[in-house]
Amino acid sequence: MRLRSITNYALYFFIIAVLSACGNSSDTDSIAVNDTTQINKVNDNKAQEVFYSIPSPIETISLLKSAGAKYNSNFLNPIENVSRYASVTEKALNLGIYGSDLSYTSMYDQTQESMLFLRCANKLATSLGISGAFDENTTARLEANMQNRDSLLAIISDSYWTTDTYLKDNGQPGISGLIIAGGWIEGLYIGTQIATQTKNQSLTTRIGEQKLSLENLIGLLETYKSDNAGIASVLTDLKELNAVYGNVVSASTETHATTDTTNKITTLENSNTFDLSVDKLKQITEKAAAIRNKIIK
Repeated sequence: MRLRSITNYALYFFIIAVLSACGNSSDTDSIAVNDTTQINKVNDNKAQEVFYSIPSPIETISLLKSAGAKYNSNFLNPIENVSRYASVTEKALNLGIYGSDLSYTSMYDQTQESMLFLRCANKLATSLGISGAFDENTTARLEANMQNRDSLLAIISDSYWTTDTYLKDNGQPGISGLIIAGGWIEGLYIGTQIATQTKNQSLTTRIGEQKLSLENLIGLLETYKSDNAGIASVLTDLKELNAVYGNVVSASTETHATTDTTNKITTLENSNTFDLSVDKLKQITEKAAAIRNKIIK
């Protein structure tokens, strides 16, 4: 099965952590630096592979729309919640969640709501020290392109890549991982809510496929868990969700990610088929809601 990827509009990020070592000019220290550099390169490559295998929130939401799902604002994190988030972990996770909500409203041409979620993203990004990503210029661009969904999504993408650049330049891969997790969790939450209501088999299958994405997300956060204390708690929740997914049957476990780094487009290819029972969907839906509601409270 080929999963459509629109990561050029991605609302999640990948940060390659580049660590540097300092030492004197002795041969021993030079060897230590070289060893450290090699280890970092291996870790960076591993993290990059994991990142590219996680579908973006926009991809997930696009699948929801293609399955015939109707727009429902009740699925989104209320904008008044934005003032609740005080810690770096809360801000990063909910920046991911509001980013997913922003893509959801844009995908359904809910431009007025999109502007409200843009302001939420701006507030959280600014409080994280990230300026210029969701500012007045972004608002003006969105207002000028309200009738063009592709342009809206491209502008959102630009904003998040500005955030990516800031995080990369400031060596904060842990925060990046939390933003990715927040966006993925919100996408799964919305997907399970709609699948439960519509009983759409195609969408239910998509929910089953997220088992692979979840495993990859856990792998990504494991890579960054030493960079941010909040990641440990998120990992615990995601591993519990993975346990719920545990016995979902897959005919194959092979997944291949083909990445066009120039255009920032990743295509996921796999031949997996999933047997997701009504009871299993219910369990996943309940657990996804519990994790998401814990984050937004």
